[in-house]
Amino acid sequence: MLYNAFMTANIEDHYRLIRRILLAVLALNWTVALAKIIYGLSSRCSSMTADGFHSLGDGTSNLIGLIGIHFACRPVDKDHPYGHKKYETLFSLGIAAMLFLVSWNLLKTGWLRLHHPVAFQADWRSFTIMLVTLTINFLVMRYEYKKGRALKSDILVSDSLHTRTDIFTSLAVIVSLIVTSLGFPLIDPIVTIMISLFIGYAAFEIAKQSSDVLCDTAVFLDDQKIIDLVLKTAGVTSCHQIRSRGRMDDIHIDLHVLVNPDMHMDDAHRISDSIEETIKSGIPGITDVVVHMEPDDETNIPGTAGKKPALRKSKSKK
Repeated sequence: MLYNAFMTANIEDHYRLIRRILLAVLALNWTVALAKIIYGLSSRCSSMTADGFHSLGDGTSNLIGLIGIHFACRPVDKDHPYGHKKYETLFSLGIAAMLFLVSWNLLKTGWLRLHHPVAFQADWRSFTIMLVTLTINFLVMRYEYKKGRALKSDILVSDSLHTRTDIFTSLAVIVSLIVTSLGFPLIDPIVTIMISLFIGYAAFEIAKQSSDVLCDTAVFLDDQKIIDLVLKTAGVTSCHQIRSRGRMDDIHIDLHVLVNPDMHMDDAHRISDSIEETIKSGIPGITDVVVHMEPDDETNIPGTAGKKPALRKSKSKK
């Protein structure tokens, strides 16, 4: 009970920090969006206005993230014995969907403007607003991505990639301002199309990472590291059939170990507990370990009948 209460408190603190980061990013995104929209409408600069509404969409992704962590931070219950952390991964797919939508809309806009160029008058105020908001977006993206990696948060990493798309969109607007002043309006739609493809690729990467977690793709591939830890436990002679699933901050491992067939049940249980504790303390991110105990009979290892298992602890000569 004390352990569960401790884990619940840690989860709540973890998601409380993520929530504060998302709220701060939400406030900055909407400040940037309002600055672009207000000036874009007053100056009749359609590309800046569109970029402002794109920034407003970034705030929507922040809201999706806040909803996701509201569910993810819930403690283990009867219906969710493995916790609710995958809700964070599930809602990151919502951010990917928004990026796909943004990519498609920008692609259409770029294609239409390629055939029907739109010109507008640029001045120093438009350049100033775009440069200031671009700087804010860059700092927000770097901060959110760094925190997302440190906290192993799918939502923060996905949302930072969404913010990064706003940076490239803003760069496209700045290019549009420059080339329009120089009399080359066709550069604007070409750059817009290139950015739309980049955004689509970012959405694909988020969707792939999220689907890997939801489909239980192996998340920890260094079997040898686990083997080395397991074989340090007295009484274990071999280790095989190691499997993993989950997220980088919530890795679930199950494995088979071979022990003396005459071992008492109490000793086998102590070995199992020792293996679980050793793996959890030796590898960050592993939260659950299931140990399958087997008698040390070579015929129990599939495909090794009559052969000695390769992953066996060496025995010292007496």
